[in-house]
Amino acid sequence: MIAYHDREWGVPVHDDRQLFGKLVLDGFQAGLSWAIILRKRDGFLDAFDGFAPERMARYDARRIARILKNPDIVRNRQKVAAAVTNARAFLAMTGAGESFASFLWQFVGGKPKHNAWKTMRGVPAETNESVAMSKALVERGFRFVGPTICYAFMQATGMVNDHLVTCHRYATLTSPAPDTVPSADRRGPSRPG
Repeated sequence: MIAYHDREWGVPVHDDRQLFGKLVLDGFQAGLSWAIILRKRDGFLDAFDGFAPERMARYDARRIARILKNPDIVRNRQKVAAAVTNARAFLAMTGAGESFASFLWQFVGGKPKHNAWKTMRGVPAETNESVAMSKALVERGFRFVGPTICYAFMQATGMVNDHLVTCHRYATLTSPAPDTVPSADRRGPSRPG
């Protein structure tokens, strides 16, 4: 969890496929602790072909049944079905020439929103922006993208900087050139350590 917090959580991500993978993982996290998803991240990557939407969109009932037997992931039928549905929705958007990253980043005006929380108690579970993102994603055919999931996703992908002001990562991410996730890293979690 510390390595995830120090290297990934809150780092701006602008790659369509990385954002898709992170959104899938956040959907699986719903109702569970992030630690569970982080421990199973490699299992998810294997089970879902590295979150390649072109492959996921073709999963049939037999493939879904095989995924649901995989002990290395969270075996929830609705969440697995949503991941496949979301791959199809993602491909519909990008196939029409729309950037998934631009679509998502519009909800924060195209750049990270830096909050200045002093305690965890002040950090919200959802915001007007996450409600708007959730509604827009649902209208595009996505599932398991409620406002709380969207806000966790926004935090994880650096759309929102919710590191506490006393955290060493806060200063790094508010600097003029914050670090970014390399596009080769297709991993995808969403919660702080």
